[in-house]
Amino acid sequence: MNILITICARGGSKGIPGKNIKELNGKPLIAYTIDLAKQIQNFIPNVDIALSTDSDEIMSVAERYGLPSKYKRPDNLADDFVGKIAVIADVLRFSEKEKSVIYDYVLDLDVTSPLRNIDDILKAFELIRNDPEAMNIFSVSEAARNPYFNMVEQQANGYFSQVKKKETAFFTRQSSPKVYDINGSFYIYRHAFFEKGYQEAITDKTMIYIMPHICFDLDHPIDYDKMSYLMENNKLDFSL
Repeated sequence: MNILITICARGGSKGIPGKNIKELNGKPLIAYTIDLAKQIQNFIPNVDIALSTDSDEIMSVAERYGLPSKYKRPDNLADDFVGKIAVIADVLRFSEKEKSVIYDYVLDLDVTSPLRNIDDILKAFELIRNDPEAMNIFSVSEAARNPYFNMVEQQANGYFSQVKKKETAFFTRQSSPKVYDINGSFYIYRHAFFEKGYQEAITDKTMIYIMPHICFDLDHPIDYDKMSYLMENNKLDFSL
């Protein structure tokens, strides 16, 4: 089994400027993802790691933490309107050509959602390997809001109603159908996912891995403050 770990880190973040290399509890954010990728190499054979970035500064920081790169993301894949699947597919093609290997799986580790550990990755791989029909699996968390119960959207008449409706009304969140938040921490794709040309991570054969601990991504400055507090004060409910 050959695995490619992709670490995608575009420069020019608007929500949190420079977030991919912003210091978090003593080291750049991207270093947490590089460290985990190297841990995975110690547990699973035939694993390569590929960095995808358009930023010389990010490349320099990644190299300082043990991840040099011959690949640089092309400009046409480096703006706000390009989906991540296209970004991953491009570095996958580059890596397969460079290494003369076809990867059975691609594991994408998101730099901005670092609250995960080796146990999460190993258990997720076990799930997808046990279901040969599955195209991919990604990490999720228990949702605080439920579209069947306490989420609304505007209707054509201008008034608001529940996002999702069923014939039977749900009067408590606990009795509503189970839903999950995509926390963006990691995605595992079979090679067939890219061969079939999927453009989105959610397919007709997608699995989920439910994180048994806190996990969220850094999208707003308050997210960074929250994660910094948890790490600096040993408040995480698991070990990185």
